[in-house]
Amino acid sequence: MTRIWEGENELDVYEAAQALQSGKLVAFPTETVYGLGANALDQQAVLRVFKAKGRPQDNPLIVHIAAYKDLDDLVEQPLPSFVQLLIEKFWPGPLSLVLKLKEDSPIAPAVTGGQNTVAIRMPSHPIALALLAAAKVPVAAPSANTSGKPSPTSCLHVLSDLQGKIDGVVDGGETCGIGLESSVLDCSGERLSMLRPGAITAEQVEAVTKLPVVIFKWEGNNQKEDMNTPRAPGMKYRHYAPKAPIDLVNGGLEQLKLRVMEWKRQGKVVGLLAFKEFGQHIQADVFISCGQQNCLESYARQLYRALRAFDDNPLTVDVIVVQAVEETGIGVAIMNRLRKAASTGFYMASPNERLVNNN
Repeated sequence: MTRIWEGENELDVYEAAQALQSGKLVAFPTETVYGLGANALDQQAVLRVFKAKGRPQDNPLIVHIAAYKDLDDLVEQPLPSFVQLLIEKFWPGPLSLVLKLKEDSPIAPAVTGGQNTVAIRMPSHPIALALLAAAKVPVAAPSANTSGKPSPTSCLHVLSDLQGKIDGVVDGGETCGIGLESSVLDCSGERLSMLRPGAITAEQVEAVTKLPVVIFKWEGNNQKEDMNTPRAPGMKYRHYAPKAPIDLVNGGLEQLKLRVMEWKRQGKVVGLLAFKEFGQHIQADVFISCGQQNCLESYARQLYRALRAFDDNPLTVDVIVVQAVEETGIGVAIMNRLRKAASTGFYMASPNERLVNNN
């Protein structure tokens, strides 16, 4: 049975922290999404995370810490000066740094996939920080969802996927901050590489470090044939996907109208995910609003809720027409998630092509 602890209750947070420390699995809110935490020093606890999520074991986890001094025991010291600058500027916050492990680092091998690097971040959500501080161990925490599904931004999302598979959830309500997973920046090599985009952009990193950032380009399912163990989560596998295939459409209102009409002419039940303002102008069978036209941050915050809403809707759709956004700022991260959600071959699918649902 999965227990629910109240995030605003100090005793509940302490009990959840003790559960984490003892090797149990505890989901908790962050400023990005809900994470599924395990003691990062406990190999068996970490392996349970992969089992609960149905996650491939070559997909590494991000370690969460509550204090800067925690880095001393985990990664090579001294830290490069540019890493120190990034920590000073962006921690606590939604930036994960891939760093070289200390030779005698206590991090469980399952966290890193046996690699000599680890991704680490310090979340800014007050409940997450309180939980980590009370646990007194570094916590490995991927998103608290079934692998491949949209990430959870509420306690109910976590329970929908993992009820009975994990020991508990710290309920912090809706994650009202960013809504997308952290940016992952590889600082372990000769050059900086943005492995996963998020709220902290490559441009922001370059402004702080005065160093160029190479941006990893995710190319869909064919990517995994060319990659061994990735250095960070989200680099290799399909993620964030609802049950129905996604048709990701560039353009504005008229392009979305035409696409919905084309699918309906094929006899399909059509879902639409688009800015709130567009709903009254397009006759989709199911419309789920996602943010406001003049605010990409609102699109990011609501994206996973919106994708999950199609699975929960009593009317099952055959295809979801999704509005693409401009790839500037957090729009880069939004499009990264949408392309992965559509990576089973439906990305920019033609209404004249046969739909095959692989879920």
